[in-house]
Amino acid sequence: MTATAAIRHKPFPYVERFAALAASLPGAGHPNVVALRQAAAEQARRAGLPTQRVEPWKYTSLNRLLETDFEPASSAARPAANDAAGWTVPGSYRLVFVNGRLAGGRSAAGLPDGVTLTTLADALARGDDDWATGAASSGHPFVALNTAFLTDGLVLRVARGVKVAQPIHLLFLGSGEAGASAIHTRLVIRLEPGAGIDVIERHAASGAGVYWSNPVCDIRLSEGARLGHAKFIDEGAEAMHIAVTGVEVAADAAYDSFVLTTGGALARNEIRVTLDGERAGCRLDGLYLGRDRQHIDNTTETIHAQPMTTSTETYKGVLEGKARAVFQGRIVVRPDAQKSDGRQLNKTLLLSDRAEIDTKPELEIHADDVKCSHGAAIGEIDADALFYLRARGIGAEEGTRMLVEAFAAELIDGIADKSVASLARGRLAAWLAGSAPGGTA
Repeated sequence: MTATAAIRHKPFPYVERFAALAASLPGAGHPNVVALRQAAAEQARRAGLPTQRVEPWKYTSLNRLLETDFEPASSAARPAANDAAGWTVPGSYRLVFVNGRLAGGRSAAGLPDGVTLTTLADALARGDDDWATGAASSGHPFVALNTAFLTDGLVLRVARGVKVAQPIHLLFLGSGEAGASAIHTRLVIRLEPGAGIDVIERHAASGAGVYWSNPVCDIRLSEGARLGHAKFIDEGAEAMHIAVTGVEVAADAAYDSFVLTTGGALARNEIRVTLDGERAGCRLDGLYLGRDRQHIDNTTETIHAQPMTTSTETYKGVLEGKARAVFQGRIVVRPDAQKSDGRQLNKTLLLSDRAEIDTKPELEIHADDVKCSHGAAIGEIDADALFYLRARGIGAEEGTRMLVEAFAAELIDGIADKSVASLARGRLAAWLAGSAPGGTA
């Protein structure tokens, strides 16, 4: 390793646990799975963890991860009785994972014809390894770690032309009460031509303590398919959540994403979408609410690979205390992607002079017949608007709450799925009320 590489990447001691754990991981009896895991572990070992000298990680330090002595999450962990209270989605098909493993007794069944759900633990036990190919299978260090240490997850397949009215609700619960835990799950979604479904993914704490959630989501949408994907990051106050989502969108297909982050000491959510067919489209929206010393990083990349593709992206944030947020949004238009349309906007409201946002919108355009735009705005509470409210008998604290709610509601009101919008409003209300990160409300 060169001196430059040593500065750009640091060894991650956790990787060295792989040799001792390999025989106990799902699929250990199948040579192809063993080889896949070993190759991923070696890749993670060689790559190490990126430092802030690596451009995509310039504003996010992983020292907290490097300095923690993680152990694989305990399979004996159980969710608290109220972990799902107030978070039911009427009519949804719900599955619950605790410390990276499916809790079968707490999961809904009765899926409609044309929809299949396979746990990755079962797939690995059969020796299946096709889950490891797709948009999220590149050389990303956290994807490699996930592949090496993966314990469970889901493969969701929707057959040609099947449109599912009820959403799939996935609840991932983590805990570090027995010591610093590392949790590795993967969600694989495959929609055949013309299929449609909504997936609601929530990550929350089932107990106190330090834990690291390292989820990977790999999505492939065939021609004319549509996926609504909502993700709520409500991790515990000491938790670290570092997630990678890769999406491939074929012709006339659509990917609609909404991400709301309120929890976690460190939360980084990466989304990379490739629009790989004519008239493919995506919508990436997000809301981040941070306080105290939280660090929230939203990093996205949208690649227009084919003509007449469209993308819109709006991320808004509210920060108070010493919270810090990062927004890195990149739109790439490849040479053959003529008549593409890509739009991006990031707005952040700072409620404290100690809060901080690093925003970096980017356009990389290699075609000449396109419409692309990006913008960013950072500001404080509008003094005139607050004065107007106070002049009508509304106190400063209540007035600030109303203005923050209006700022965030503008984005929430644009969510097409009513159940997702309702959940988002509930989380916003809880945050405004001062609830701790990772709460179960």
